[in-house]
Amino acid sequence: MYNILTLNKISATGIKNFTSDYKCSDDIKNPDAILVRSASMHEMELAPETLAIARAGAGVNNIPVQKCAEDGIVVFNTPGANANAVKELVLCGLFLASRKIVPAIDWVKTTLKGDENFSKSVEKGKSAFAGPEIKGKKLGVIGLGAIGVLVANAANSLGMSVYGYDPYLSVDAAWNLSRSVKHVTNLDEIFAECDYITLHVPLTDSTRGIVNTVNIAKMKDSVKILNFARGELVDTNDIITALSEGKVAAYVTDFGNDALLDANGAIVIPHLGASTPESEDNCAVMAVNEIVDFLENGNIINSVNFPNVNVPRTGKTRITIIHKNVANVISQISTAVASENVNIDNMVNKSRGEYAYTMLDADADVSESAIESIKAIENVIRVRVIK
Repeated sequence: MYNILTLNKISATGIKNFTSDYKCSDDIKNPDAILVRSASMHEMELAPETLAIARAGAGVNNIPVQKCAEDGIVVFNTPGANANAVKELVLCGLFLASRKIVPAIDWVKTTLKGDENFSKSVEKGKSAFAGPEIKGKKLGVIGLGAIGVLVANAANSLGMSVYGYDPYLSVDAAWNLSRSVKHVTNLDEIFAECDYITLHVPLTDSTRGIVNTVNIAKMKDSVKILNFARGELVDTNDIITALSEGKVAAYVTDFGNDALLDANGAIVIPHLGASTPESEDNCAVMAVNEIVDFLENGNIINSVNFPNVNVPRTGKTRITIIHKNVANVISQISTAVASENVNIDNMVNKSRGEYAYTMLDADADVSESAIESIKAIENVIRVRVIK
């Protein structure tokens, strides 16, 4: 029996993918794995039994990823599961930024409330809310992951001229990206050329505050900026100043704060990017499947702190070892198994930064003494035996 702790309400569509071998609830004391959406885990004391955490979403800022790696806890996310939901809201943001729809609606609901000459007042005042069409305009997409590619392709279909920037463009993303999208290798080209800029990169030391006074100065006058990735990608004080000076015509974000609410030209959406039933179902299903495959087979798919390793089972016993990515660990593991006269059917090792994951299939049972020998190897963090 595997025990799964839920820290948030997780879609029933995902939960039902657990078999009767799993107990899943929000009051598990020593869980084998944890399902989480937005709950902060930074102050949470994790049980020694905990092997994995799956975030039903893409961002993992609420999880102590490095600490988990040190403790041999694999952290998963669900890239692409909510991509379509976010893409649709980004497209909405494009129109909101262009056509002054939000202030126009506010004007109708306030100024025209109770107006006996409603139709005439509408015709007289609507010119204040005129805005350009997006067709034929240039859109810069910074980050061509699952969401960025969908946004770029959709905008291209709507008649925009799309520029895409991603120094780490994956093969899959490249295959899915429309050939009409201009792939640029310098952010300054997007800043200089694009009428609209949308952010789709993770929050890292290199991307934090990427929209700041220096880079805003490189942008076209009256540029419109969309941020549906992470709030900290944009320096709040700098964007407010740029809005007040007219350098930035509109800033649409799904990650607001109190300071932005009074900024003229800022449109703050209350983090609705993945708030669709379809997205919540997709994320939950993917997260549950990741946990099940890891617990039952040791496979790692979509981890953010360990390498992805996905290998079909071939032997009677599977041993997985999380260890530091240093020399001689692999040879010591092989020696410990060989000393028991056990043949290794298959063995794979992959690394990610300072950590590595070794998985081997043996054609027989492996004794407890051999397992203890592996655990005793310097730089080994966690060992599991899966039968």
